[in-house]
Amino acid sequence: MQRYKALADIERGFRVLKSETEIAPVFHRLPERIKAHAALCFMALVVYRVMRQRLKLAGSKLSPEAALAELRRIQHHRISINETTPVTGVSTIHQQQAEALAALKVAKPPQDAQMSLL
Repeated sequence: MQRYKALADIERGFRVLKSETEIAPVFHRLPERIKAHAALCFMALVVYRVMRQRLKLAGSKLSPEAALAELRRIQHHRISINETTPVTGVSTIHQQQAEALAALKVAKPPQDAQMSLL
């Protein structure tokens, strides 16, 4: 019974890799490339599961996909006008993005005062 449950968990993991993380099949010949690809797929699955667990424990209604979609909207900017010293910063972080970062236990990027208009 335990092996059957483990098999279901493995199949669920492959389903996540194919759909949510959008890892497409890649065909390799060299053993080191096959191992590297398998390691990357495994790490992606681990990150996905950690995200899902942290969101659930935080009571967030976001799925890992929705959290990532929300966080993708955060932009890093580097602006230089007429060869002046570049100013760098992050776009304004909205409430939903801050909640996703907090649920995932990821530190909020520092907000540069000069970038607050973005």
